Amino acid sequence: MSADAEATGDDVGPAAPTDDVDRIDADGSVSADRICERLRDVVDPCSAATGSNLDIVELGLVKAVEVDGGDVRVRMRLTSPMCHMVPYFYEEVEGRVSDLDGVASVDLDTDAGFEWSEDQMSEAATEKRQALLDEQAARYEAERAEQAEQTDRPTESTTPSDA
Repeated sequence: MSADAEATGDDVGPAAPTDDVDRIDADGSVSADRICERLRDVVDPCSAATGSNLDIVELGLVKAVEVDGGDVRVRMRLTSPMCHMVPYFYEEVEGRVSDLDGVASVDLDTDAGFEWSEDQMSEAATEKRQALLDEQAARYEAERAEQAEQTDRPTESTTPSDA
């Protein structure tokens, strides 16, 4: 981390582990750790579509949580500039965090979708994702083998025999 990033509390490194999310708690009214706990309830819709159900914290999408009194600011990375789920993220983040005691307002800032990489995923998320990919690959190979077996079988003649 650069000296400037360290001085401002920004975590802008390309491979920031999710366990080291920048947490700024100005006056202790609500802890950034508690906010991060709530953010673990926000499942990334693209990961849900593949069956892995990874949350935005373990995916490394949460760049920073800043608390100033009752005002909370969550800075988030998108996985792609083409992400169509930004309204979902706004609704989920604001909904999960705003009902915490001591929270007066919640702002979500998202980037342009160029910062995130798979290196920012937690080890557990990486393992979960890989297990799902391995399972899908094994299922695909089993289906291909079954199809090949079916096409290699001799078929019985369906023409009538001479009587």
